[in-house]
Amino acid sequence: MRILIYNWRDLTHPKAGGAEVYTDAVARVWSKEGHEVTLFTSAVPGQSDDEVGVGGYRIVRRGGRLGVYREARRFWMREGHGNFDFVIDEVNTKPFGCPEWVKDVPVVALIHQVAREIWLHETWLPVALLGRFWLERRWLASYRDTTTVTVSASSKQSLEAYGLRNVTIVPEGMDPMPASLMSDPPHKEETLTFAFVGRLSSNKRPHHALEAFKIVHRQFPKARLWVMGTGPMEAKLRSRAPDGVEFLGWVSDAEKLERLGRVHALLVTSVREGWGLVVTEAAMVGTPSIGYKVPGLCDSISASDGLLSDTDPFALAEVIIASVSDLMTANRSPKVRGVTTWSEVAARLIALVADAVGEHAQPSGLTPAGLSVVDEADGSRRAG
Repeated sequence: MRILIYNWRDLTHPKAGGAEVYTDAVARVWSKEGHEVTLFTSAVPGQSDDEVGVGGYRIVRRGGRLGVYREARRFWMREGHGNFDFVIDEVNTKPFGCPEWVKDVPVVALIHQVAREIWLHETWLPVALLGRFWLERRWLASYRDTTTVTVSASSKQSLEAYGLRNVTIVPEGMDPMPASLMSDPPHKEETLTFAFVGRLSSNKRPHHALEAFKIVHRQFPKARLWVMGTGPMEAKLRSRAPDGVEFLGWVSDAEKLERLGRVHALLVTSVREGWGLVVTEAAMVGTPSIGYKVPGLCDSISASDGLLSDTDPFALAEVIIASVSDLMTANRSPKVRGVTTWSEVAARLIALVADAVGEHAQPSGLTPAGLSVVDEADGSRRAG
């Protein structure tokens, strides 16, 4: 089967995030199963404009931050017709608009989250207001009847509020815990320790995590906060960080999980998330999350038995302080709910494509023999 994925970035992009992890994981599964997968994405300095990456799928890189959308349409017109069986249109704020110009094969939209409040954190006025209250709604109008996948109930509700009528939840995928952590799980730090993991940018609100920690630190002077990640706010955060904060920069996945297993809680302060996979990663190594009651985090933190607070550093600090005794004494077993395997994610997406084709002629191999998918409504399995 020939699959084309449009996404604004790939994993080599310096600003790659959770959407790129999702894309890479699913593309790897499909490639391993024998499908021909092409990812069209933006150019990255120092990276080839056309290559087969380590994941086994082809990566085509053209255009910059905004030019990628124009180049995506050109690619389809010049090289796409007749060469693909379906298209995954991954929407990250500005859509590619595939439903408007891909007419001969099925299109499935993959939208992890809407931007909404993020516009006001990542874009200057008046563009932020234009995007928040007009552009995003207008852009997504062309997806109203497109088969759309999202990763949480919060995101489904937000998309339906924009008028999308055919939205299905396919949970995030998850890599298994490394064997080294299973055989020798990390021990909690003796000193009260927290972590913040994510891009140091306005929409993740790392400054809120630092402000809440500052309040906690006054009551628990030996407390520590490990900050894992980099981003445009890093210099300012370093200059204003209270005692007890350590900036670790970029860390490997192995180190991230090992450190998450040692802290007493993960602090999560995003404006909104599609899900918040780091919350589930923390839960996998027995660490609860304490975070804001916002779309996405409501889903992931609740699924892992974490704690939610109002969206204010003082409220967050109150919840942290009230839970310190439990955090220091609890012996938590991993509680990983609300996610599935990447193989299952890939299988469900293929099944949705088959549904999108409906009564029209289906490309050969569209529904692989033996494919089964969990039905969201009743948990039964239906064969493809």
